[in-house]
Amino acid sequence: MRRLGPLLSPPMFFRAVWSLVLRKGGPRMRQMHSPGSAAHSKEKMPPYTNYHAQRSYPMPDEPFCTELNAEQRALKEKEKGSWTQLTHDEKVALYRLQFHETFAEMNRRSNEWKTVMGCVFFFFGFTALMIWWQRIYVFPKKPVTLTDEWKAQQLQRILDMKGNPVQGLASRWDYEKKEWKK
Repeated sequence: MRRLGPLLSPPMFFRAVWSLVLRKGGPRMRQMHSPGSAAHSKEKMPPYTNYHAQRSYPMPDEPFCTELNAEQRALKEKEKGSWTQLTHDEKVALYRLQFHETFAEMNRRSNEWKTVMGCVFFFFGFTALMIWWQRIYVFPKKPVTLTDEWKAQQLQRILDMKGNPVQGLASRWDYEKKEWKK
């Protein structure tokens, strides 16, 4: 392909076209994520959008529940008074409005290891089935030279030819008794 100058080289051209597509709103990617779009309006926001708590930093920037119903608002008003008047269930409800999980719930073990081990054993089993299938249907049968009969005949041939009589097999064979030396 002939180069038409540094401004019209293929990578620069495609970059320019892509930026124009994004500016014009081509596949509407830019407009979907802009700050003023409907996805970020206050009416459509779920109550836990910006909530983020973890063990290392358990104090989130926002409470877990931001949109309160009438019962929860009444409980929040009661919270401003004396805490001795609150029951244990009301204190727990107030805690759940502020935080999603307790430390005990954050620290409990997950059962994800069971899924991981299940997947590992599934793929081991699948691999074993594939190997078995290949041995039966894909790989050729064993060559004749690997059968026990062939190996015995080959050994007898080597002994009959007295191959390597000083240090080899022939040196360990007793030709008069027809057995291995002890």
